[in-house]
Amino acid sequence: MGIWSFGSSGDPLFLEPFWMQHSTSSALVVSGWHRMSYSFNDNTLISQHLESLIRKLHAFVGNAVTQDRYIVFGAGSTQVLSAAAYALSLANSSSSHSPTRVVASVPYYALYKQQVEYFNSAKFKYEGDAHTWRNRSESDASTNVIEFVTSPNNPDGLLNKAVLHGPNVKTIYDRAYYWPHFTPIPAPADEDLTVFTLSKLTGHAGSRFGWAVVKDETVFNKMVLHMQVNSIGVSKDTQLRAFKLLKAILEEGTQIFDFAYQTMKSRWERLATTLSSSNRFSLQKINPQYCFFYNKVRESSPAYAWVKCEKEEDKDCYAVLKAANIIGRKGNVFGSEDNYVRLSLVRSQDDFDILIQRLQKLVSEEDGAISM
Repeated sequence: MGIWSFGSSGDPLFLEPFWMQHSTSSALVVSGWHRMSYSFNDNTLISQHLESLIRKLHAFVGNAVTQDRYIVFGAGSTQVLSAAAYALSLANSSSSHSPTRVVASVPYYALYKQQVEYFNSAKFKYEGDAHTWRNRSESDASTNVIEFVTSPNNPDGLLNKAVLHGPNVKTIYDRAYYWPHFTPIPAPADEDLTVFTLSKLTGHAGSRFGWAVVKDETVFNKMVLHMQVNSIGVSKDTQLRAFKLLKAILEEGTQIFDFAYQTMKSRWERLATTLSSSNRFSLQKINPQYCFFYNKVRESSPAYAWVKCEKEEDKDCYAVLKAANIIGRKGNVFGSEDNYVRLSLVRSQDDFDILIQRLQKLVSEEDGAISM
């Protein structure tokens, strides 16, 4: 039997069954003459109808404040995060010619480091774990810092908060997973700059659509300029599809959130039960919180399992799981130790079932495993 490459990807295929059941309301047919221009009728690159739907959606879910905020679109959260870093590095650069330091708390989403190092800009430099900069950022007024805060975090699902504070610190909140699918919603996000993505809301990762909710007009304008120079905005076809999907969601009330939450809740419970009899592997602990969307205290239902190999000899947890035909992402990808591995829980039901089967087999082969 070959190696099953489940676990390494965050492809949100778990939502496919929902859209199969709602194929009519989400269907889209586009005539060849439709939306051919670069811009819309108001000479902008952003659909005002789609922006209005995004504001309505956040108000319905209660996961972000959008009143008196600006909204900018990008090709997935990937492009939005890059634009935000450029905009804030420029905003931070007036007092110093040194590059802005970019940091994130370990374990962090690997894209932040990858983007900074790939673009190799003189404007910013990746410096690793935010905690190592806590004292320096507060005492050194000449050092400009951008902190990425992923909340819920990728890979461990925790509702992270900023570590660094001060006049020389700018914060980008990545809220890709801040939907009832994956976490309680304890309060609407109310930060200076917050990033969302269509992929983890509707599952349409291939459409490449993300947005940021921005408090400061100057930062917003710099992000818009970045999008114009980088790609002349977001595809109108993508914006049209996003509009259709969000319209269907709002017309159907809580249906997609109920489906997604129940699916992810069931998967997390099955996974936790499977590993509860193991002395070799453990899962991250996430405390329950009150969720204002569901008006109750609830557990998290995270997108990923942050698995730790507990035995001292299992220093390479990735290799341990790979030997059982399970492929995740190594802990060092997230700035962590290699006794951790991230497994994806958001792929198709068949993928998840195979993951559980292989984990059950692996746990059953342990010496001293707890019998259920």
